[in-house]
Amino acid sequence: MSSGKPKTRKAVSKRFKKTASGKIKRAHGGKGHLLTNKTRKQKRRLGQNTLVAKSFEKAIRISLGRS
Repeated sequence: MSSGKPKTRKAVSKRFKKTASGKIKRAHGGKGHLLTNKTRKQKRRLGQNTLVAKSFEKAIRISLGRS
């Protein structure tokens, strides 16, 4: 007996987005505070999005549900 459709985990849907090609992108952490200690280069790199590692992709896809 099936338990129905899997629900989307809202915390995950706010942190991760799907790209047009189906990969999952995420933002870097570490840009909220204590920025005076970090170099200009570090802060610039932290502002860019990156792709999720292959090892985590399956778990995130399940948590994203239908999207």
